Amino acid sequence: MDGGKIASAGGRIEAPGADVIDASGLVVAPGFIDMHVHLREPGQAYKETIISGARAAARGGFTAVCAMPNTSPVNDSPEVTAWIREAAAGAVIRVFPIAALTRGQKGGEPVDFDALLEAGAVAFSDDGRCIQDEDLMRRVLEAARARDALVIDHCEDRALFGDGVINDGPIARRLNLPGIPAAAEEAIVARDIALAGRTGGRVHLAHLSTKGSVELVGEAKRRGLPVTAEVTPHHLLLTEDDVEAGGPNFKMNPPLRSAADAAALAAAVRDGIIDVFATDHAPHAAAEKAAGLRDAPFGIVGLETAIPLLLDRLVGRGVISLLRFAAMGSLRPAEILRWPDKGRLAPGAAADVTILDLERTVTVDAARFASLGRNTPFDGWTLRGAPVMTIVGGRTVFSEMPC
Repeated sequence: MDGGKIASAGGRIEAPGADVIDASGLVVAPGFIDMHVHLREPGQAYKETIISGARAAARGGFTAVCAMPNTSPVNDSPEVTAWIREAAAGAVIRVFPIAALTRGQKGGEPVDFDALLEAGAVAFSDDGRCIQDEDLMRRVLEAARARDALVIDHCEDRALFGDGVINDGPIARRLNLPGIPAAAEEAIVARDIALAGRTGGRVHLAHLSTKGSVELVGEAKRRGLPVTAEVTPHHLLLTEDDVEAGGPNFKMNPPLRSAADAAALAAAVRDGIIDVFATDHAPHAAAEKAAGLRDAPFGIVGLETAIPLLLDRLVGRGVISLLRFAAMGSLRPAEILRWPDKGRLAPGAAADVTILDLERTVTVDAARFASLGRNTPFDGWTLRGAPVMTIVGGRTVFSEMPC
């Protein structure tokens, strides 16, 4: 590594005077990239800061994250984008801002794409306030297409979603809680796919949660449409059955679905229908999550648990290969974001590296998180496989290398 770049790669490298990291028996991978996090700044620093979220990402093996725009104020202007970039200058990893699609995420006036791109936005999304107007969505996709910009959509039909709390299924009925039907997601997934086909705009579908959604995405990919998709560890590994005993730390949006949905998501990962993993890291204050299932905010933290969870439950159990796992965490996000210098270990690429120990056993302990958020459903889980070193631009920002 030299000047923040990879100078040489291969089996035998001659570099007199260089610092040497002994990674014998470990996995050296391109730096992992999380395309979907909520770092809460500006405006909600009591939940998380850019600095604390970046520290959590480094501990979790991520060298870069993309921060969603649902801040206060909303990241819908060059000034807010610039503020985030300036705050991120002190972070231990790379933090990239995602800008809103519409002013205030209100689903009305589109933002100034050119000004936001110039300010440093890497993608556009109205996040949890999905654009409901089909013609407006068409117009923003056309604007994005003209600039080769990426649109990330949280697929949610608000009329179908209603005041839902958890998945529309037997647990919701038993707890007498309003349900969130699968159709609320699938209706917008179908719409976005149709509009991607019509406009040629690139659409990335966030945190898919249902069997129907992955079937739609699979068909879109077979047709060669510009559609990509992500899945979270919690939608792969948990179901609505976990909510009843688990409480508010199992409440997220989209909600945990049925076992059949989780199995379909895992199959979509195995078959290459889903492109990337993302955490949807969403920290909240303990008092907010203590409000109970009905009133607690949606969301859980995930930056410090995602890689161990996926190594243990997917790679360790043979659902996907280690190579595919690494590609979903690094190469594919870099490709989708049009970052040719990231997601690979090659001369000239950014010296961003994640080193994994597949034999290391870790127990999730929320009390020791670097994140300000403790709202995880995985507290106490024992997992095999974890990141032990994170390197950003040639600088070690996290290390728990075995002695």
